[in-house]
Amino acid sequence: MPTYEYRCSDCTNSFEIVQKFSEASLTECPECDGVLRKVFSPVGVVFKGSGFYATDNRTKGSASAAASTPTPDAKAPAASEPKAKSEQKKKSEKKASAATPAA
Repeated sequence: MPTYEYRCSDCTNSFEIVQKFSEASLTECPECDGVLRKVFSPVGVVFKGSGFYATDNRTKGSASAAASTPTPDAKAPAASEPKAKSEQKKKSEKKASAATPAA
């Protein structure tokens, strides 16, 4: 059950009380029968352990290594282009040598 803090707006008396969620809020001060208000304050939350930051779920170096090395699919066309050009040059050289008769 949560603990709520109340403060009287007439006598500035403040106190904490444990209440269920389903219970109605207190409205009268127990000391002066004045009007009570709930006091809201920021909650101090501490996250312990791994997994709370974007960098916690990655292994070191994998992001930079993956970005710098191209995939095998990207390497295949680049590697096959020079072979194709060199094969074309060899074929054209053979045609040129066959076209000119040896003297």
